[in-house]
Amino acid sequence: MSNGEGHRSSHEQSYDSRTAVSRDTEHRIALRRNLVQSLFEHGKVRTTLPKAKEVRTLAERVITLARTGTLNARRKVIALLNDRRLVDEAQEFTGKTVVQKLFDEVAPKFAGRPGGYTRIIKTSDFRIGDGGNIVLLQLADQPSPPSGTARRSSGLRQKRNERRHQFAAHAIKQAKQKTEEPAAKPEQPAE
Repeated sequence: MSNGEGHRSSHEQSYDSRTAVSRDTEHRIALRRNLVQSLFEHGKVRTTLPKAKEVRTLAERVITLARTGTLNARRKVIALLNDRRLVDEAQEFTGKTVVQKLFDEVAPKFAGRPGGYTRIIKTSDFRIGDGGNIVLLQLADQPSPPSGTARRSSGLRQKRNERRHQFAAHAIKQAKQKTEEPAAKPEQPAE
């Protein structure tokens, strides 16, 4: 893999998953902190798929730390997240912080769960500006009932086949109506 000196040779490629969101370091760290705090505050966040995959790792790590409930774990979480105060619907401070909510409400729900605290649900929405996939990143304790009907394939062949069947059914219906109309006319009495 390496040539022994800690440098990669010219044909080796490196991939850093953190660069998937195309931000410089400070912006990427702030983005991760803000999205994770919003996830713990609201239970779910709508974002793009690369951001959700990026944020998921930090959220899982922080929940694992919070499950221990120790003072040292709380200090590590505060260092990772830069704690912020929670607000209610009227944008008034509630007196609680995100870390308090994490340790008091979120982490105890996952006490018996060995990982997999978040889920990414793909939606059919796309961002207007560039068409980015919008997903729902939510904590796994949130109920997620299936919505809608089974998704049908949007293949061209299937659409063509359905149109043929609709046309054939319509043509058969019209043919039956035409054959019934002449038979119905002689039955009427002539005046």
